Amino acid sequence: MRLRGFRELITVVLGALMLACLLTYPLVVGFDRLGRVDTNDGRLSIWVVSWVAHALTTDPLHLFRANIFFPHQDALAYSEANIAAGVLGVPVWLLTRNPYATHNFVVLLSFVFSSVGGYYLCRYLTGSRPAAAVAAVLFAYCPFVFARTAHIQLLLIGGLPFCMLAFHRLVDRLTVGRAITLGAILWFQGLACAYYGIFGGLAIGVASLVLAVTRQRWREWRYWAGIGGAAVVSIGLTVPFFLPYIALQRETGFARTLDGARTYSANAAAWAASGAWAHRWWLDAIPSRTEVLFPGFVALILGLAGAWVGLRKPAAADGSRLDRGVVLSYAIIAVLSFWITFGPKAGLYSVLYDTLPVFSFLRAPARTGILVSLSLAVLASVAIARLLERRRHAAWIAAGLLVLAIADLVQAPLGLRQAAPTAAAYQALARQPVAPVAVFPFWARGSDFHGHAEYMLASTTHWQPLINGYSDHIPQDFRDNSQVLRGFPSPGSFALLEQLGARYVVVHLNLYAGTSRDEVTGKLEEYANYLRPLEKSGEVWLFEIVGWPR
Repeated sequence: MRLRGFRELITVVLGALMLACLLTYPLVVGFDRLGRVDTNDGRLSIWVVSWVAHALTTDPLHLFRANIFFPHQDALAYSEANIAAGVLGVPVWLLTRNPYATHNFVVLLSFVFSSVGGYYLCRYLTGSRPAAAVAAVLFAYCPFVFARTAHIQLLLIGGLPFCMLAFHRLVDRLTVGRAITLGAILWFQGLACAYYGIFGGLAIGVASLVLAVTRQRWREWRYWAGIGGAAVVSIGLTVPFFLPYIALQRETGFARTLDGARTYSANAAAWAASGAWAHRWWLDAIPSRTEVLFPGFVALILGLAGAWVGLRKPAAADGSRLDRGVVLSYAIIAVLSFWITFGPKAGLYSVLYDTLPVFSFLRAPARTGILVSLSLAVLASVAIARLLERRRHAAWIAAGLLVLAIADLVQAPLGLRQAAPTAAAYQALARQPVAPVAVFPFWARGSDFHGHAEYMLASTTHWQPLINGYSDHIPQDFRDNSQVLRGFPSPGSFALLEQLGARYVVVHLNLYAGTSRDEVTGKLEEYANYLRPLEKSGEVWLFEIVGWPR
């Protein structure tokens, strides 16, 4: 029996890997040089995975001391830490020291884990392997995920089905081990993406209440002890990693506001938007979309059919653990999640924001739409299992549905870009003693701060502490200093660099246009007595500060 289960696992994982390679093309053919470098969020994503992998293998006790916003400490807490992504990327980072290969390995794993998690959740509930295979595709490759290829944490949805699988196993047989397992998986999903950790807890909370009613377990103390124990484990494991965020909130008052959440809420058009080839023909008709949330035709039709069938007579194949309570749980999770995506204006999100403190760290209610896709995939597996039950050509029907699901969701080739060659200046900087570096032009307007992400990605070559930085939270002194540093080289900028302890300066001449470039090169000559050239080939120049003008 164990051997059969191991063979099934190997088959599922290999199948998921091959499908991931196919549907993320051309990722595998440009593994060490392709990425979403067309956006600065994409550059930030590559940098953060590499930083975490680098820190975990060199100085894990100072993981949060990212090499940005120097001299600030714990700057990794200024945004999503992406610890789980960094952990997954460690083997490739150790082998290659290549940020693109490290990041792309995690991207590929994210789709594999999502498929495997979706498969085993639906297989556990329905007892049908073919139904589980189709449902896994519907979840792992939903349009919402493909729209997030520039945000590594939002690709890591695989923990959600594993959380629900652990929850159902716990409810079906209450043991200490299963409670600990649920808590540990929920914790890891939170490390992968704080949003999804909170969403997973929300889904488990809803399902716990529904099953307590439908299975009449309100008065069963062991039921609540098991779920409560899992929550204690999850919170206990999370607290050490959450302390830097609490400190940040106390020091700066950093929190998401309801007004900010309105900007990142879904509108009706978002639920019709998808980048899949099968759906793109109507995208031009919905230009005001705020998100990409359409789950796909197959998921929507089969999901609704599964809810209808499951609420009438849930059991299907042998080994099914479905009852009306389980089906009702996913139907309610889908409805509530859909409601939450519309943010404060729809009401429910405001209630959660006021009652659950963790929502003050979130800003994008629309992302709750991933729970709708998960719920529809689970409900679709119910419909498929019933459709295949005692059918003569069940295998062919299942294969047809699998092909139809892939055709409905495919977006390949993905919009990946070739990485630019590493500038000689950054290679030279990697050979210098560790000291703070400032990179110019120094973007100073709020709308331009994301430009610093290019320098962060380049820092994966040298890991020197950067005075530059880009993140969700921008320190006020950085905002103030940027107004002075934008004028470099100048007496004021030199004075500030001296105060900050800077030793190196990198100048991207290619990022200055027209007269600005000529002006900068002229000023560099003017201050030549204070800037010793270390590398001046190409368009990126490296200097060491050897004096301070008075």
